[in-house]
Amino acid sequence: MKKIIIITIALVVAVLTFFPFLWMISASFMSTGEANKFPPSLFPNKFDFSHYQILFSRLNLTRYLINSVIISLGATFFSLLLNSMGGYAFAKFRFQNKNKLFKLLLSSMIIPGQVTMLPVFLLLKNLGLINTYWAIIVPGMASIFGIFLIRQYALSIPDSLIEAAKMDGATEFQIYYKIILPLCKPILVTLGLFTFMGTWNDFLWPLIVMTDANM
Repeated sequence: MKKIIIITIALVVAVLTFFPFLWMISASFMSTGEANKFPPSLFPNKFDFSHYQILFSRLNLTRYLINSVIISLGATFFSLLLNSMGGYAFAKFRFQNKNKLFKLLLSSMIIPGQVTMLPVFLLLKNLGLINTYWAIIVPGMASIFGIFLIRQYALSIPDSLIEAAKMDGATEFQIYYKIILPLCKPILVTLGLFTFMGTWNDFLWPLIVMTDANM
């Protein structure tokens, strides 16, 4: 009985959460003024595609969507790759001043992103990356937050697994690829979602580095 109540509550919350999004999509197919009538209609009386036709005819929306997909997927891929390597290194490698370096990196998180925009822009300009996809992807390839997340998760992986792999002749890359990455899938999915959504919703930085209307 308790399980049924919990499932029922979860379903109600899910419906309340998704209903505004579903109605927003439904309203986009309604004719002008239909969404404003009272009581509001849940579904359009007749599907009207004119709003989308106007949108795609006035704006180069297809190109914008392709740009968003390419940049978001690229930033997510490189973020997972580099952050997982950095997090694994800080969690399991032993090198001089490791903890001090990690604390230094964490302290840099208090620096507002706006402070670094000008230096990063000048660096990308000198590298000839302005008005390219790389101008948006490169600054987001690695982040202290991502390294921190994966490091904290990788610390829970027993050292005995790594030692056993080394005794079997596995290289560092094989340990990273065949042991660390599979065990870190939950946190990698979390970081991937954060990165993809953050890159997709980013507006200010692409506005600065993508000045060519053809892009």
